Amino acid sequence: MTSATTERGPLGRAVFEAGDLLAFSWYTLRALVTALAKGKLPLRETITQLWFMASVTTVPAILVMIPFGVAVALNVGSLAAQIGADAYGGAIVAFLIIGQAAPLVCALMIAGVGGSAITADLGARKIREEIDALEVMGVSTISRLVVPRVLAAVAVTVLLGALVMVVGIGASLAFHVYVLDGTPGSFLGTLTQFASVSDFVSAELKAAIFGLLAALVAGYKGLTVKAGPQGVGNAVNEAVVLAFIVVFLANAVISQLFGLIVPAKGEY
Repeated sequence: MTSATTERGPLGRAVFEAGDLLAFSWYTLRALVTALAKGKLPLRETITQLWFMASVTTVPAILVMIPFGVAVALNVGSLAAQIGADAYGGAIVAFLIIGQAAPLVCALMIAGVGGSAITADLGARKIREEIDALEVMGVSTISRLVVPRVLAAVAVTVLLGALVMVVGIGASLAFHVYVLDGTPGSFLGTLTQFASVSDFVSAELKAAIFGLLAALVAGYKGLTVKAGPQGVGNAVNEAVVLAFIVVFLANAVISQLFGLIVPAKGEY
């Protein structure tokens, strides 16, 4: 299979890899559903991975969202003052942070930090032939290693989504009140006027999907590592870049679909 793959041109290799990734994703999702339905999920491994991903992504996500929230409040405040719409700062913050920024920041944290760790871990196991040893013993590497990491990535992304939304809105509110001399009542009033519970649910669903996609890409790249330790490093880089691309493409599609499927006061 490897020789046949290398004989293809760049486009052929890209198409082949996309098909291989889709097949891997299908097998992983099927194994995940089966494990949950039969109660055979590796619970200890899942909790370990969940704790690890949460510990390495929480602080970076908060540190990204605080300046982002301040930047949103600064730019929104300046623009709103010019057009006489100071009272609508909360609505614009809801549009940017709840609808777009929070899910994307969480997904990029998972892809860049958690995903690279997944790829490096699985890739190291691959070149040490631990994956081959598990398969020889009849243990499914997808069920044993990939499924817990995918589930942990989804759970952490959802939890981070809620935290990041609160941090981003809080930073915007603080800057709006203490720097721009705005009133918290007008900010929160337009925020609640143009954002509803369904908007938060939509954002969390997006975060879950983004986390799932990033984890699937990371797992696939980790299990298809070649060429020893150098191949692991290359696979980590490829996994992060590919996960970013997949997440942004998915965001463009999902943002349109959610506007049609999920009723909301705000349009995200």
